[in-house]
Amino acid sequence: MKILIIINDAPYGTEKAYNALRMAMMAQKEHPDVEVRIFLMADAVTCAIPNQNTPQGYYNIERMLRSVISKGGLVKACGTCSEARGIKGLALIEGVEISTMSQLTNWSVDSDKVISF
Repeated sequence: MKILIIINDAPYGTEKAYNALRMAMMAQKEHPDVEVRIFLMADAVTCAIPNQNTPQGYYNIERMLRSVISKGGLVKACGTCSEARGIKGLALIEGVEISTMSQLTNWSVDSDKVISF
């Protein structure tokens, strides 16, 4: 089974990215045969910026993304959204790729479940 999780909100300020990544991590833990795909859109592309420094005890989106990637999860960030936010040329978290609407469409068609946060 393939699950696509689309994240639209910034990494901090709301808990949408946090909850999406919690779900991705739990899917990988409880269902290791499931392929987890994450597509970052709109302000969520900033989830892919490395060297995030959060207060002690506060969740860290970078660490969560790295965990998903380390367990075989695929993470892509919308190129148009990245360009609009000035991060397209920046180094991203290792394993995150700049992508396209075409890739999102292909993933959506190819996935068994599509969940949007």
